[in-house]
Amino acid sequence: MTPAPIGQATRGTTGTNRLRRVDRWIARHAALRRAADPLVVDLGYGASGVTALELEARLRPERADVEVLGLEIDAERVARARAQLAEVRAGRTPFATDARVGFERGGFEVPVAGGRRPAVIRAFNVLRQYDEGDVAAAWARMANRLASGGILVEGTCDEIGRVSTWIEVGADAAPRSLTISLRLAGLDSPAIAAERLPKALIHRNVPGERVHELLSALEDEWMRAAPASAFGPVQRWRTAVEALAGRGVDLGPRARWRLGEVTVPWETVRPSAGS
Repeated sequence: MTPAPIGQATRGTTGTNRLRRVDRWIARHAALRRAADPLVVDLGYGASGVTALELEARLRPERADVEVLGLEIDAERVARARAQLAEVRAGRTPFATDARVGFERGGFEVPVAGGRRPAVIRAFNVLRQYDEGDVAAAWARMANRLASGGILVEGTCDEIGRVSTWIEVGADAAPRSLTISLRLAGLDSPAIAAERLPKALIHRNVPGERVHELLSALEDEWMRAAPASAFGPVQRWRTAVEALAGRGVDLGPRARWRLGEVTVPWETVRPSAGS
């Protein structure tokens, strides 16, 4: 008898193009580019298999041999995704008919046939419904399935993908960084990221916690950069993050800043012990 998948079914609020920001980040990551076996798992893809299909399409230009496996606890969702894949194979969708995508039933145990180990596991909008105390165990279980040098990308976003945050976790289950990625057009305040922090951090956005200090400092610089808004939201954002970097905060690759994206080391946001 096949063991039951580990975890809870996601709410299933899948949206087309919702995960574009994290997909493009993964596409540039060394864990994918250097992988001996570029297998990527889309864990908890939701009510539609579209996110796994989009993921493959975005990663393929970087790794033509990429393969994406969508995993869901709900058997009906797996059947629905396989029906979608049949439409893809028949050429009735915008996706490539030879897309290297498959769908299986599974959860945090990340079952993969043949003993293969994923180079990347993307678990988005999966842990929001769990307690903060459940996060470390979920990370450890998923990370245990990674290939050497692989990464778990665990995060969340809003319904249309304009606000997104994620944590990179190594194969040792240790968190490495937090990325905040925002659509700059129409952005009123970078503080909106607080609403979509991953479960490990969302309840830590309070005075005395490092993630609160980071978001407060970013908001302060955004307000100081208001005069730059005359030149557009991108210039205002760049002015703000450059000022924050000038205060000694490591915000990751400068080339990503103009896209509304910053990546900070985990130590910058690590929750206080015992709080």
